[in-house]
Amino acid sequence: MTFDELMRQPVYGFSQEVKERVLLDHLNELTARHRERCMPYKRLLTYLRLSEKPATRYCEVPYVPVGLFKSHELLSVPREDVQMVMTSSGTTGQQVSRIYLDRETARRQTIALSRIMQYVLGPQRLPMLIIDSRAILANRQSLSARGVGVLGMMNFGRNHTFALPEETSLLLDQAKRFLAEHGSRPFLVFGFTFMVWQYFSEHIRGTGLDFSNGILIHSGGWKKLQEQSISNTQYKAVLKDICGLEHVHNFYGMVEQVGGVFLEGEDGYFYPPAFSDVIIRDPETWDEVPLGTEGIIQLVSALPYSYPGHSLLTEDLGVIRSISDTAAGRMGKAFEVLGRLPRAELRGCSDTHAYGDAA
Repeated sequence: MTFDELMRQPVYGFSQEVKERVLLDHLNELTARHRERCMPYKRLLTYLRLSEKPATRYCEVPYVPVGLFKSHELLSVPREDVQMVMTSSGTTGQQVSRIYLDRETARRQTIALSRIMQYVLGPQRLPMLIIDSRAILANRQSLSARGVGVLGMMNFGRNHTFALPEETSLLLDQAKRFLAEHGSRPFLVFGFTFMVWQYFSEHIRGTGLDFSNGILIHSGGWKKLQEQSISNTQYKAVLKDICGLEHVHNFYGMVEQVGGVFLEGEDGYFYPPAFSDVIIRDPETWDEVPLGTEGIIQLVSALPYSYPGHSLLTEDLGVIRSISDTAAGRMGKAFEVLGRLPRAELRGCSDTHAYGDAA
């Protein structure tokens, strides 16, 4: 099955058995491609004495620790073919990941994100309220993770309204104008988790504004909310209470594998789309762990063509809760993210946000 054929399949319709067979072919092709074209990646595989034979299972596909994108320049295309450089978020003094996209990888990621988001948004582009500042998109050739997220989601909206102007007190005026024009029909709201909480929910509380026709997509910034003992369930309950916003979808993803995001199901778990998957590894033996056992999250994806990001070992802890449980309405694995590894660097597009800073 070619990549384009894969992208035409139901986004959550593969059984795990079929998915592993189809996706493994793409992962093996990408391993061979990056081994040939990315010298740091080739040296890593040689140093680890990994076989050049195709993997027979996901867990055999060589993985790259996500931190290597901070210390090494990893790309598998000529530099003149790079169309965009994406950077991860980080606090002051931290190194950031640099991800190099060529035309083909950008195309793959755009198609992938479209397939995922249409699952909850439908085929039509909706009026869109963005809980962020337009300044985040000032430099389109070198975008932060926050900027990448905003720009990617803008493809699914129209009549884009940025809710955060120079003065945060003006957010209420922006929201009122947006609702007056678009509030009577379905519309899209997008923002990073903590920013939605701080700059949206706090400003509209008690105003009586009706967001019941809205669909909120959000991600990132859970660390600060967890420090305030705010759970995902409470987050949704508060938004419903203060403005009637019921359709709320969190997603898990990272700039090192942008496009292959993992959207939250109605059961609160994340689901890999047809072109991505998740593995959980034991932090001591590095073996794949059984269903229901906690460990380190590894992500695999058919998308990264211009850099060796098709198999990433993250710095997050997680657990697979079920596999192909049709009661959830989606096939494949359902997993939960439990938090960061101890001593792992702070990540997240909004954890480091200072209002007015487009970095």
